[in-house]
Amino acid sequence: MVHPVRIRTLTEAQVRKGRYVLYWMTAFRRPHYNFALDRALEHADREGRPLLVFEALRVGYRWASDRMHAFVLDGMHDNRAAFESAGVAYYPYVEKNAGEGSGLLEALAKDACVVVTDDFPCFFLPRMLEAAADKLQADDVLLEAVDGNGLYPIYDTDRIFTRAHSFRRHLQKRLPAFLAEKPSASPFRKERPKASVAAAIRKRWPPARKALLSPGRDLSSFPIDHDVSVASERGGFDAGRARLDAFLKKRFSRYADDRNHPDDDASSGLSPYLHFGFVSAHEIFARIVRKERWSIAKLPPKASGSREGWWRMSPAAESFLDELITWREVGFNQCAHDPAYDQWSSLPAWARQTLSEHKGDKRPHLYTLMQFEGAQTHDEIWNAAQRQLVQTGRMHNYLRMLWGKKILEWSKTPEDALATMIELNNKYALDGRNPNSYSGIFWVLGRYDRAWGPERPIFGKIRFMSSDSTRRKLHLKNYLATFGASSQTKLAF
Repeated sequence: MVHPVRIRTLTEAQVRKGRYVLYWMTAFRRPHYNFALDRALEHADREGRPLLVFEALRVGYRWASDRMHAFVLDGMHDNRAAFESAGVAYYPYVEKNAGEGSGLLEALAKDACVVVTDDFPCFFLPRMLEAAADKLQADDVLLEAVDGNGLYPIYDTDRIFTRAHSFRRHLQKRLPAFLAEKPSASPFRKERPKASVAAAIRKRWPPARKALLSPGRDLSSFPIDHDVSVASERGGFDAGRARLDAFLKKRFSRYADDRNHPDDDASSGLSPYLHFGFVSAHEIFARIVRKERWSIAKLPPKASGSREGWWRMSPAAESFLDELITWREVGFNQCAHDPAYDQWSSLPAWARQTLSEHKGDKRPHLYTLMQFEGAQTHDEIWNAAQRQLVQTGRMHNYLRMLWGKKILEWSKTPEDALATMIELNNKYALDGRNPNSYSGIFWVLGRYDRAWGPERPIFGKIRFMSSDSTRRKLHLKNYLATFGASSQTKLAF
């Protein structure tokens, strides 16, 4: 059973007689370790009806591009194979032009006992759910949104946490009660009847063809940004699991010591797969628990708020789980309870005050959005980080922090810096448009941080970072050889 705190009822309706239970997959794009899928199957078993999984990809969202589209379509390819293998009806729909998919959800819902969907508190998805709820309410259809974002349910508290330490301490008190609750690793163990979609619906909104979902697809006719190229790595839960396997086998043991070094990168590389819902935090946690031979009995009796010793696992596990749980989920906490999570006004008062007090300070350099985007600054390390983002859809995590600090230093105002960071990150990063990425951007400006001294020009009391100190601390030789200016010249010829 899915815990009630993870379920939000969005319409005033009851489960009714219908031909199937409809799972509208929007954020948790995976056929396992998925609380929303589990909830839909609970309804299907209770009502004795088949399950229909509906997954759509629209074109009218901001920052739509070949890169984002291809990553999602890879996932739809994997999902089609998984659901077909399980004997579950899967309806993938891909819009060719903005608005063409309008009405499809309501049409499918007319034959549904209940509609279950994913509860993701960021980007355009909350507004999309509100609009869907209005339409389904008019048709007296029950719509449930299920939170499968992280180990800690986002609505177990309505408090917004302003510091990682206080959130970690809260988790140490509350999270153990939810650790035994796990989404199903193998939800299709029993045979079920297969749902069918009305011929009129399939004719008006044809399901995506296999060629579009497969590698080698042609996206040139779609009204999306073709200048943001497809990333070299594949999307989908198969690729996500392969990434998890490789991390645990090759880099996990070095995570605590080497994750900040670009040349010795021990980071997981899982953030794009978490963002698009191809991999679940629960599955990652389960794999680490097995690897560490850990049990809940090892948890300390009292909450301290400290990272070290929280789980009583290895240093690598302690460090990684703090990123996966504390730092990732504090962002979900902000987005779930603050609709202005992406606005200047959401910064702590002290941060807004100190940045405003130094707004008139002279900047050593000023760059436009176009210059930032083109990696046309005077700083070799910053330019390399921006090239990595544009070319691959990723940026090394430590360098992303430096990247943001320098944008603040080289922008006319802190508000301009915020707009630049959001635009570049969300346009190019595979893990952009996510609560965790907004946490990183706003951390640059003081969110989840404290006032620092001495007070500096431009930054005021905001934490300062420099390229010179970064060069001294990190191993960068190979990284700069790959993404530095000289490497681009070689590539050009």
